[in-house]
Amino acid sequence: MRILSVTALIATSAFGLFAQTAPPNDQGVALGHIHFMVPDPDAMTKAWKEVFGAAEGKAGSLAYLKIPGMFIIVGKSNMPPETSASTVHHVGIAVQSYADTKAKAAAAGIMWRELTPNVQAFATFPDNFTVEVLEDKNIKTPVAFHHVHESVTDGEAARAWYIKEFGATSGTRRNLPAAMMTGGEEIDFLKANMPPAGTKGHVLDHIGFEVKDLAATMKRLEADGVKIDMQPRDMTKQIELKIAFVTDPNGTYIELTEGLAGK
Repeated sequence: MRILSVTALIATSAFGLFAQTAPPNDQGVALGHIHFMVPDPDAMTKAWKEVFGAAEGKAGSLAYLKIPGMFIIVGKSNMPPETSASTVHHVGIAVQSYADTKAKAAAAGIMWRELTPNVQAFATFPDNFTVEVLEDKNIKTPVAFHHVHESVTDGEAARAWYIKEFGATSGTRRNLPAAMMTGGEEIDFLKANMPPAGTKGHVLDHIGFEVKDLAATMKRLEADGVKIDMQPRDMTKQIELKIAFVTDPNGTYIELTEGLAGK
C-alpha cells in the first residue's frame, strides 16, 4: 500500500474536516464525484451508506451521497447497465479500520475478497462494481476517498494527459503510473493488454471533476483537442451546478462541474 507523504496527510485531514472536495490545484481542478447508473439505485445507495457511512444531501433536484473527498451520485438506468470491465476498473476508499469495514460489508451482504491480509480487499458492490478498501490509520476521518483506478494500454500517456488537462502531478503507485490530484487523491493506471470499453453505459457511467471556472476550462480543453461531448450548460436553477462533459483518450466519460464544492 502506498504511504502518503506528510504533506498529503495534512491535506487529506484538512479537506476531510473542513470541505467536501479536496482543495483545487493550480488549474482550479479537484476530483468531484463518481456517477452510477443502475436499475436499482436504492441498493447501490444502501451499500455506500452501510459500508462507508455515506451521508445524503441534495442540490436542487439532485440527490447525492458524500464521503470525505467525494460525492457519489446514483441515477436510475432504464436500460440494463453493462457490468463488464470498463476503463474505470474500480475506485479505492481508505478506511481507518479494515476490520470494522469488513464487518460492515458482511452485515450488508457485500462480497469481500481479501488482497493483503487485514489491510486491503476488493468489495463487490451491487451490479458487480468493485470498490477497493485499504486501511490507513493516519486519515483523520473514518473513511476518505483515495483513488480512481483506470485500465489503459499506455499508462504513461494516460498520466501525461491528466497532468496536462487537469493539472495533476506525476506520481506512482505500486510501480505503476499515477496522476496525483490534491488531498492525497489520485488517478492510477493499470496495464491493459487490449483497450477496455469506455465507461458510458456501464454501472459507473462517468467520473467528475469540480472546476473553479467551467467556461474557461472548457475553452482550454477544446483548444487542446479534447473530445467535447456536451458544451457548458447552466443548470443552477435545477441542480445548483454548471456542467459539461468530455471523454479522455481511453474512453473514460468525464463530467465537469462548477458549484459542487462545499455542498
